[in-house]
Amino acid sequence: MTAFAHETTSRTEKYAGPVFTVYTDEITMSGGGTAHRDVVVNKNAVGVVALDEVGRVVLIRQYRHPVGKQLWELPAGLCDVHGEDLTVTARRELAEEADLHAGRLDLLVDLHTSPGFSAETIRIFLARDLTAVPEDERHERQEEEADIEICWVDLDEAVAMVLRGEVTNAAAVGGLLAAARARDDGWATLRPVDTPPLA
Repeated sequence: MTAFAHETTSRTEKYAGPVFTVYTDEITMSGGGTAHRDVVVNKNAVGVVALDEVGRVVLIRQYRHPVGKQLWELPAGLCDVHGEDLTVTARRELAEEADLHAGRLDLLVDLHTSPGFSAETIRIFLARDLTAVPEDERHERQEEEADIEICWVDLDEAVAMVLRGEVTNAAAVGGLLAAARARDDGWATLRPVDTPPLA
């Protein structure tokens, strides 16, 4: 059976900001006629599961205003430098948010973060062979990042935190579960970092 090919017949911009733009699209529907759907188009992102030599991962806890509380997350950030390689973005975010350099990066998983209304994707890398960023070279964190809490957690405990509902950030949930599965598979499921991103 061939899937119905939805077509966008019109697009109206409703809001444009520094991080995302909101559109209302009119699209054709398989049952006939058209429907309106609001779409958020924003910069994509990267996240990093940083795993040390004894099997611990770095979690950061920071305030997220839309949910009104602090969340456990992975070091992560927007792809806001045009044309920048995603591995460069991931390394920068790891250094800025967790004060770490990675000697090795592998691709863990690609995610659509909320495809019901957003086109955003996030690419999650596994970082290993970690070293600390020298004290005098560390990034000065500002705004919500100024009070980031950095915590090392055994990977299995991090997975348990996911299953207990203590880690709810979607990228962190996906990244931690993917890392645990990849470890259990002897890292055979890891992909090269230059694998083409999601379309």
